[in-house]
Amino acid sequence: MSEETNVEPGSSGLLDEVSVEDSKQTEKPESTAINHLAAEPAVKETGPAERPEWLPENFWKDGQADFENMAKSWKDLRAKISKGEHNAPADGKYKLDALGDENSPIASTLTSWAKDNGLSQAQFDDLAGKLVAQSREVSAVDAIDPAAEMKALGPNANAVINGMVDWARGLVSKGIWGKDDFEEFKIMGGTARGLTALMKVREAYEGRIPLQSTPLEGMPSREELDQMVADPRYKTDAAYRKKVERLFEQAYAD
Repeated sequence: MSEETNVEPGSSGLLDEVSVEDSKQTEKPESTAINHLAAEPAVKETGPAERPEWLPENFWKDGQADFENMAKSWKDLRAKISKGEHNAPADGKYKLDALGDENSPIASTLTSWAKDNGLSQAQFDDLAGKLVAQSREVSAVDAIDPAAEMKALGPNANAVINGMVDWARGLVSKGIWGKDDFEEFKIMGGTARGLTALMKVREAYEGRIPLQSTPLEGMPSREELDQMVADPRYKTDAAYRKKVERLFEQAYAD
């Protein structure tokens, strides 16, 4: 319906009071249009997705099912079933490939236990692989390189070892240590760092430990060094004297 316009008598025209803007229109037509579309339901915020109880943890990754890993696992399982690896060997003889060595000392014990407990070949391979990996880790930790430890002790390594062994034996003979203590000493002193630590303990109450230095291979003996000092050049030749002093330092450094 069009806007009503009141016209006063004597007015010059019907539209004199009308302007280009409609002062009574307070909102845009499109804003008053009927919303005929259903309002979209508000999305409910939820926390992290929870793993369904039926889904194993190894197939749950980043809050969702790991279908790729699940498919690979299923494929591997089908391959094992087709080879009969899901059953215990009918003749009780297991393949020992997982051990890496058929002559492994644990082979007979492991196969006997697997047979008694009805392990499948797949279960046997899994167990053998874990045992081999664990034994390698233990061996790596326990392995000691004697040559490297001797080098770490320095040029007087033999003198250090012999001196500490004599000290330990003395403690046993005095009744301060028992045989079990001596065995522990052997373990603690099995490395350069361990033996050095024991030396520091010994020096704490005995003072500096004198060592009978062992001449290095190719080095002059003490008698030869004394002869070099007695040589007249030792007093007159600075280069010769410096050489002799350096030999003394190398031979008797502790």
